[in-house]
Amino acid sequence: MASAVTAQVQSNPASAPQLQRGIVKMVLSGCAVIVRGQPRGGPPPERQINLSNIRAGALARRAVQGQPDTKDTPDEPWAFQAREFLRKKVIGKEVYFTVENKTPQGREYGIVFLGKDTSGENIAESLVAEGLATVRREGIRGNNPDQVRLCDLEDQAKAAKKGQWSEGGGSHTIRDLKYTIENPRNFVDSLHQKPVNAIIEHVRDGSMLRALLLPDYYLVTVMLSGIKCPTFKREADGSETPEPFAAEAKFFTESRLLQRDVQIILESCPNQVILGTILHPVRSNTYFTYCTQWKLHEYDSGQKHEAQHNFKSRVMQVVNADAIVVKLNSGEYKTIHLSSIRPPRLEGEKNKDKDKRFRPLYDIPYMFEAREFLRKKLIGKKYLQKLFTTLPTKPALTPKIKSALVSKGLATVIRYRQDDDQRSSHYDELLAAEARAIKNGKGLHSKKEVPIHRVADISGETQKAKQFLPFLQRAGRSEAVVEYVFSGSRLKLYMPKETCLITFLLAGIECPRGSRNMPGGMQVAEPYSDEATIFTKELVLQREVEVEVESMDKAGNFIGWLHIEGVNLSVALVDNALSKVHFTAERSSYYKTLLSAEETARQSKEKVSLVEIQHKPKEEVAQLTEEKERVAKYRAVYVTEITDGLHFYAQDVETGTKLESLMESMRGEIAAQPPVEGSFAPRRGDFCIAKFADGEWYRARVERVESPAKVHVFYIDYGNREILSSTRLAALPPAFSTRTLPPQATEYTFAFIQVPQDEDARTDAVDSMVRDIQNTQCLLNVEYSGAVCPHVTLQFTDSKDDVGLGLVKEGLVMVDVRKEKHLQKMVTEYLNGQESAKSARLNIWRYGDFRDDDADEFGYRR
Repeated sequence: MASAVTAQVQSNPASAPQLQRGIVKMVLSGCAVIVRGQPRGGPPPERQINLSNIRAGALARRAVQGQPDTKDTPDEPWAFQAREFLRKKVIGKEVYFTVENKTPQGREYGIVFLGKDTSGENIAESLVAEGLATVRREGIRGNNPDQVRLCDLEDQAKAAKKGQWSEGGGSHTIRDLKYTIENPRNFVDSLHQKPVNAIIEHVRDGSMLRALLLPDYYLVTVMLSGIKCPTFKREADGSETPEPFAAEAKFFTESRLLQRDVQIILESCPNQVILGTILHPVRSNTYFTYCTQWKLHEYDSGQKHEAQHNFKSRVMQVVNADAIVVKLNSGEYKTIHLSSIRPPRLEGEKNKDKDKRFRPLYDIPYMFEAREFLRKKLIGKKYLQKLFTTLPTKPALTPKIKSALVSKGLATVIRYRQDDDQRSSHYDELLAAEARAIKNGKGLHSKKEVPIHRVADISGETQKAKQFLPFLQRAGRSEAVVEYVFSGSRLKLYMPKETCLITFLLAGIECPRGSRNMPGGMQVAEPYSDEATIFTKELVLQREVEVEVESMDKAGNFIGWLHIEGVNLSVALVDNALSKVHFTAERSSYYKTLLSAEETARQSKEKVSLVEIQHKPKEEVAQLTEEKERVAKYRAVYVTEITDGLHFYAQDVETGTKLESLMESMRGEIAAQPPVEGSFAPRRGDFCIAKFADGEWYRARVERVESPAKVHVFYIDYGNREILSSTRLAALPPAFSTRTLPPQATEYTFAFIQVPQDEDARTDAVDSMVRDIQNTQCLLNVEYSGAVCPHVTLQFTDSKDDVGLGLVKEGLVMVDVRKEKHLQKMVTEYLNGQESAKSARLNIWRYGDFRDDDADEFGYRR
């Protein structure tokens, strides 16, 4: 190599090498560095510069994996000291360099200066002066002052016995490198999370590093706690394909950590992967990463706590053995999933009874015990949750509950691939708990016969209810658990002594009814029905209560009084102005209490309640209605479906992101665990998932079952209907039920509009609507309620033009004249539009005003 350099110098004696600059990214050895440029729109270019005319010892190299002929090569004497001298001097600093020679193989040799020009420190001369490098004297010419100076410096180092020229041969400078650790977990535990001095030797990607631990020279691979960066996927031909932002993340970490002196806290070692925290003297934020939940518990520094968000919540419902619903202080409901554990499940189809409706809670072994364990431990309790807001998966619940569930054999721990990071932050504790459960033969790991729960569901079974009624009446107060809340006064109860499920109606009160799907369409909810339902849910859902059964109705529903912790639920609803007293309460011993509660609610000026509205004279209410002004509170909606009757379905734009997130998670779960074709037996009113024509799964409700090949479904989030085979239907996963996110498609119709009865005219109006607003965002305002759905006005988002008024002006529909005073301004505007359409004889008015004597003949009525 020296002769090649010399030849280059001889052949170009008058050439002046160009001075270039860069930043030292890495020191390969005592005589070679990698220099990079400035980043512009991505990682910068790099080049390796070998120092001319000198040679430093070679560093140790590990044997090539999979090639038994190769062996580990140790350091040459003083090689590591030369590398360290150069690393500490130039790493991460700007240098100037000249390239004196470039070999046919592409290796570049030159001179590197630490400074802003050639007057700075010559790195090669510093190495030689410290005795850490030798001069290649072959072919050196005496007329080259740089080469002569190197020889003089080497002679001085020899005289001073520096570095390689010291006595003893330098065997003490050879490192005892340890490439492997027999028991990594014990090694990590032995350090007790104390900071260890280290040098970052290699950066594989943004979050995976190779570190040299000092002073014992352990070479370990460390994964940064709490983050995972995009990686480089190795293809079959050996090439690497970067994921999006993988190169940027790698450069970010390299530019800050590569070959820097740092301290590392080794925190845990799951699956032989060491997790650690790197402490750097210069604090900097990290980009190109997303948080991984199973590592965040190791994040102890101030920076790491910024990645997590604590919130207090109250547990409202246990959905199943691995999911609960909590209510935050903000009033928002959130579903929390227990990470890294799997609830009991049915193995195969052998235990399913084809003639019996499958009920997972009672038919899956130990599912009921798991649910009851969580219910008794959590329901109504306040917990401090940790929600990792940047994690694209599920929030995690406190580890004590999960460990207890697993240790009792009521859940199992999910096994992950080594490269799968989506696991619990206390995964090791869960594995230990499962080992204890297996050893003790608890729950799912027991060799005993599995428990069987024969729970009779007599909801709606009139004959069975008649048989149970005398026993429940004689029992007085009976213990029960509220399994479900249909409305403020209608509940489903589990009776543990009788091992049955009953539908229970609260006696003595008249509670507002919620919206219901009737044969003629959706029945609009009465005022305060939602508030009453929420009140009842928060007070009694999945709580242990006492019930007094008095009678039953024709449908087999029991009627009586429900008490929770000494509170009569009927009285509580009346007291909170969410119900009124029914005349049937007169025969009850609670009648006076109910009247007192109703009077208190009526007199309370802070409550605008159902009682207040229903006890005012009708004339007064009517007068107030006439005097009020029209309220225009337009909100953004997305129109998804338009029906033949000119009704339409729309989604609130505000909740659109929640629906997108739910659909993405649901499809991911379905892709991971595809439903068994034909396993779902559809029944009218059941919620399910249905495969649409685009091949994707959507939430739906069964409206009618003609046969297994013809099932009528309604897509609850989009409003369209379809007839499918039952093979394209499956059970709706509980985590994505309407409790998690209510149906997003709401039915509306246009206010002030009368739809033509003529089929052709109605088709023209519908076609115009489809062209103008279907699958577009509009602004919606509810004008007044209707028997089936709210009547609204709709505006285009950009022009703010009234869509319904546009239909009137085009002569596609007629005006429905309303009598309310606060709507007269709108009605007048619509009537003026209708007159202009009649004058121009547009569409339905092309033959004049048909609504006179011949209105019936033409199929129109006023």
